[in-house]
Amino acid sequence: MKISEKIKIAILFTIAILFASTAHAQDNAKNYDQGFRLGLGLTAGYPFAHPYKSALGGDVRLQYDLSKKYSFTLTTGFTNLFVNKKDGSDLGFIPVKAGFKAFVWNDQFYVMGEAGAGFAVTNGYDKTTLILAPSIGYATKYIDVSLRYEQYSDFPRLNNDGTQGKGFGQLGVRLAYGFKL
Repeated sequence: MKISEKIKIAILFTIAILFASTAHAQDNAKNYDQGFRLGLGLTAGYPFAHPYKSALGGDVRLQYDLSKKYSFTLTTGFTNLFVNKKDGSDLGFIPVKAGFKAFVWNDQFYVMGEAGAGFAVTNGYDKTTLILAPSIGYATKYIDVSLRYEQYSDFPRLNNDGTQGKGFGQLGVRLAYGFKL
C-alpha cells in the first residue's frame, strides 16, 4: 500500500472517530451542558537529554466539553528548557497543541493525548518541532493536576560522545486553575 493511501485511510478513520464522538456527545447533551472551560497552568519538568537540566512553563488551555466524559483541548503558552551557562543557552519555545481528554473514573481522573508543534523563540534558534504528549490527571471544578510526558522530535540535544543529535523527552507536572466560560 502506498504512503498516500495510508494517509488517506488514517484521515478517514480520524474523521469517522470524530463524528462518532460527536454523535455520542449529542446523545449525552440532554443530561450535560456542553461548553467551554479555560485553564491557566504552570508546569515544572525534567528533560531527559543533555544539556537541559530542568524545564518551567506556563500555559493557557481552552477545553470544549463534548459530554461529561469527553473533551477537546487547545493549549498554548511558553516553556523554557534551562541549561548550565557552560553548556550554552536556554531554549525557550511556544507550544501549540490540540488534544482529546477522556475522564475514566469518577468524572475526575482522566487520560489525555495532545499533538502539535513547538516554535523555538530564543537565542536565535528558530526551529520547529513536533510535540506528542500523553498525560494522566485529576480535575475538580477549579483545580487540574496532571503528569505529562512530552516528546520533542526535532529540538537539539548532546549525545554521550559530544556530537549533536535531535529529539528528546520531558516529564512534567502541571498545576492549573480552570473555570467555565
